[in-house]
Amino acid sequence: MALTTRRRALTTFATALAGTVAAPAYAQASERKHGPRPLWRAHAHNDYLHPRPLFDALGHRFGSLEADIFLVGDQLLVAHDAVELDPARTLESLYLDPLARRVKANHGSVYRGYRKPIQLLIDLKTEGSSTYLELDRHLRRYKHLFTTYAYGRVFPGPVTAVISGDRAARIPMEAQTVRRAFYDGRLADLGSPAPASFIPLISDNWTLNFTWRGIGPFPEAERQKLRGIISAAHSRRQKVRFWATPDLAGPARDALWGELLAADVDYLNTDDLAGLEKFLDANDRT
Repeated sequence: MALTTRRRALTTFATALAGTVAAPAYAQASERKHGPRPLWRAHAHNDYLHPRPLFDALGHRFGSLEADIFLVGDQLLVAHDAVELDPARTLESLYLDPLARRVKANHGSVYRGYRKPIQLLIDLKTEGSSTYLELDRHLRRYKHLFTTYAYGRVFPGPVTAVISGDRAARIPMEAQTVRRAFYDGRLADLGSPAPASFIPLISDNWTLNFTWRGIGPFPEAERQKLRGIISAAHSRRQKVRFWATPDLAGPARDALWGELLAADVDYLNTDDLAGLEKFLDANDRT
């Protein structure tokens, strides 16, 4: 009995030296097949401002990221304001190339074992039509990376690019029979003839549509308005995101996020990656 106990102790000690207690064989097999559960509702607003653009959001398992771009010559530079432009910070170097490498390593998906596309929201900060046309040329270089619309059909890819920002991008996008990006609508587009194959996402400013900021009870009329928006969008297979929601850690933010979850809003907007990850792990059961 003493020998058996000693062997077990030595085995446990050796495992600890390796860095962790060994998981059961079935658990190890599952982990090899599937990575950690992605947080599909999590949207990294101004993702490029984090210390490690893209990688910090993916490390926190976010399902949606946002990058602002400026057209400078034939380059697409990522920045919040023109004074921050850096020739080394291109859309390719920060997002497209590393996403392509990750998808290749994961055999066709951003998150290992999960085929659902992540969303890359690209906010055009320079004139929309010319910026989009140059962006389209860049996206074409990544043939197998992006969800594609072609002649009336949508073919899912590992990443779905959605174009936001300057509204003039809509004109060249609507004229295309083949494109590797989709259009970010506004609440004014809800119920318009444009289908989800063109406008898969409805985004708008929370503060322009609701008075509630998470303090005190949510006015019932506003709760019903929110749920009506979600119902209308979902009936057309469109998703919904609000920006300018409270983003400082505390009860108000948690209360508002809770109402968004209860209403089945598709994306929760934040610059606090760890904060939203923690909230969704505790509250989102989808």
